[in-house]
Amino acid sequence: MIAYRARRGGQQTLAGVRGFTMLEVMIVVAIVGILAAIALPNYADYIKRGKIMEATTALSDARQRSEQQFLDTRTYANCDVVTQDAAKQVAAFTLLCVPANTGDGYTITATGVAGEGMTGFVYTIDNKGAKSSTGPVGWAGNPNCWAVRKSGDCS
Repeated sequence: MIAYRARRGGQQTLAGVRGFTMLEVMIVVAIVGILAAIALPNYADYIKRGKIMEATTALSDARQRSEQQFLDTRTYANCDVVTQDAAKQVAAFTLLCVPANTGDGYTITATGVAGEGMTGFVYTIDNKGAKSSTGPVGWAGNPNCWAVRKSGDCS
């Protein structure tokens, strides 16, 4: 049962109804702020890892296409053409294939696009399958594999 009490001027109000105190509101704001401070950086890292996986997949695809071209032409001289087909599947990185001077090798590089938040990320693979990666400040690269985590871990 709701109890009403009369106020001046003949208006009625609910008796015993209270709102939140400023202290209670500030505690809730502080808790939400702490949760956001933890969750947002982790989410940003998760998004970057997803973009890195797209780039490494495109690198693998470009390497496979380059090897198929080599089987057909016995040279890697036009590896940049087949790399561009693989580059269409990833927006956060640009792929570039540089053939060796003799045409018997290549290096494919995926460089992070600044507009996608991937500045400083560089992943490479060559015709022998050697992989390497470098990352921006705060992200460890790895000279022996494609690092997909901040720590430089490859898996």
